[in-house]
Amino acid sequence: MDRLTAMRVFVTVVDLGSQSGAADHLGLSRPVISRYLAELEEWIGARLMQRTTRKLSLTAAGQETLPRCRQMLELAGELQGAGRQPDEAPRGELRISVSTSFGYAQLADAVAEYVQRYPGVRVEMQMLDRTVNLVDERIDLAIRTSNDLDPNLIARRLTVCHSVVCASPEYLRRHGVPQRVEELSAHNCLTHAYFGHSLWHFEVAGEPVAVPVRGTISANEALTLQKAAEAGAGIAMLPTYQAAAALRSGALVSVLPQAQPRVLNLNAVYTSRKHMPATLRSMLDFLAERFGDASQWDGDRA
Repeated sequence: MDRLTAMRVFVTVVDLGSQSGAADHLGLSRPVISRYLAELEEWIGARLMQRTTRKLSLTAAGQETLPRCRQMLELAGELQGAGRQPDEAPRGELRISVSTSFGYAQLADAVAEYVQRYPGVRVEMQMLDRTVNLVDERIDLAIRTSNDLDPNLIARRLTVCHSVVCASPEYLRRHGVPQRVEELSAHNCLTHAYFGHSLWHFEVAGEPVAVPVRGTISANEALTLQKAAEAGAGIAMLPTYQAAAALRSGALVSVLPQAQPRVLNLNAVYTSRKHMPATLRSMLDFLAERFGDASQWDGDRA
């Protein structure tokens, strides 16, 4: 029995939730999948899964075996990579989770450059405006804008994320330009459903200030808020990596330059430093170099 293949079959069946799904993913027939599972159970000496017509569930032995199989597969991949020449280009697959706004505004171009540099790598981007479980959803790398990360994950800071309070010239002509952050409470503020939904945080003259805000439009991703702001619907707080082009063109105008919205870290998040695939390591280094601390979009913040 090819034990590594049997382990890969077992892990894939668990991840996809079915033997038929694993068969399609691995390019094997359903009987071959069943045979690998049976041989792995015979070798381990315990039943790993309870199989019913509706679902698969792990036994106690299966729950104990699964992380060990993942570790063995990671180690096998690392050993395979160790035999390559140091300058050999990375290859393989990477699944990346990223917010819609950052993915559209910045990461898509970065990934396009990366795969041109390393054509042996295939990147799948999951554009999701929610926090994903990296293990359950088989994500290799997540790009997250936050100062409060899961302590069980490893984070590499890529840069800092500034925000800008802005509105269209039309809105400001109709409703006036706020001069103090407290005046935002009297304006129609376009809010993010997950971040600062009813309270915007600033630093003014070195002191933290929180301003209650509300408005007629809320959305779960920032691109929608920007489009609404450009249409004259209200004032929005947007990340500069997204709003930079609209600020340059004049579609949006920055207000309250004396107030600094809360600064967040832009992080690359992954599960473990142990046996890190060369492809993941090269992507981390590439993103850190591309985005860096001197972010190209922050020149438009003021």
